Amino acid sequence: MLRIAMLSYHTCPLATLGGKDTGGMNVYVRDLTRELGRMGIHVDVFTRSQDEHVPHVLHDLGYGNRVVHVPAGPEEPKAKKEMANYIPEFVEGVKQFAAEKNICYDIIHSHYWMSGLAAEALSDAWGGTPIVHMFHTLGEMKNRVARSEDERAGADRLAGERQVLRRANRIVVATLAEMTQLRFLYRSDARKLVTIPPGVDTSHFYPIPPDEAKQFIGLKPENRMILFVGRIEPLKGIDTLIQAMSCLRVAELYRPVHLAIIGGEPDVDPVDMSAEMARLQKLCDDLCMGGMVVFLGKRGQDTLPYYYSAAEVLVMPSLYESFGMVALEAMACGIPVIASEVGGLGYLVQNGTTGFTIPDSEPEMLCEKLTWLLGDPHLRETMSLRAAEYAMDYAWGKIAAQVVDVYRGLLNARN
Repeated sequence: MLRIAMLSYHTCPLATLGGKDTGGMNVYVRDLTRELGRMGIHVDVFTRSQDEHVPHVLHDLGYGNRVVHVPAGPEEPKAKKEMANYIPEFVEGVKQFAAEKNICYDIIHSHYWMSGLAAEALSDAWGGTPIVHMFHTLGEMKNRVARSEDERAGADRLAGERQVLRRANRIVVATLAEMTQLRFLYRSDARKLVTIPPGVDTSHFYPIPPDEAKQFIGLKPENRMILFVGRIEPLKGIDTLIQAMSCLRVAELYRPVHLAIIGGEPDVDPVDMSAEMARLQKLCDDLCMGGMVVFLGKRGQDTLPYYYSAAEVLVMPSLYESFGMVALEAMACGIPVIASEVGGLGYLVQNGTTGFTIPDSEPEMLCEKLTWLLGDPHLRETMSLRAAEYAMDYAWGKIAAQVVDVYRGLLNARN
């Protein structure tokens, strides 16, 4: 049996989605681990403990696979810029767990640059265990779209990413776009790169009849909803979507439509509210949006299929996305997607077939596409059917098999 040490240092795969550091990577690690378990592969997911009241070992992913919360620094949430300080302590905790359980891992599979640094230290300690790494997002790309100094990736991250690229045996990239970014911005060794897109759990994300989905989330049958799902941060371009909704109001569609935003914490005390959430709420006030935009906050993964299926369209107006798993989940539920033509979204969303791709930061064009899609039921139905069919190619069973091929190839080369 293959034994995998899966490293998700800065965020737990069991965390509620929509928080500051929870999103597609959490879903990826969780669902890949479950699928590997179904295939008879043992996986231990190691993550930094952020709550002393949560048991350090959980079996929530099934198949005998574990999520191990490793104490490293204070057992509380910390900003990413502080977390790199605790990587050595995290490494020692992983080594101690492996020794206590008397387990030798065949592969280390790390996610995000800080996990990659931990993987290097563990591989050295364990005699050269092969490392498979996935970045999920890249600092150089983040800096290309940053609107302020606060949004820029620091020098430590950029140096860390290059160190991981040098040390890892294989780098899994989600799309050809990411492969190109690594080759030209980071001068990565092309022989290390392998393209495997993330998957989607088609047993969980599938089309639910709209009337049933709307009833579940509390909408009336005649209500029309445009949906955004994701972290509340400038990189996601939510301000562009709100501006498009303001334009849409003038379009006088057949029935009133509203925008539901899933993610973040919209109802906390203003002192505790994130700067981006406060900025977006002020933008809605300035545009006199009234009840046209609703901030729903975080939602559990179990309820997302209902929200997707109740929506007319999902919008991803991001400035940068390495892939865009939310778009894939929505398409699996039979929902068209309008997305910025950036990063992985330009490859994932088939323009004119499963939705539309448009330039980022173009609210007028986004409004035009929304008006077109909302006003043409036949087009929407056609795109819905094609989206659900297209998403089946990304079922986790197919994707995990490709990841296992990478594992076995490294082990065969080593033996």
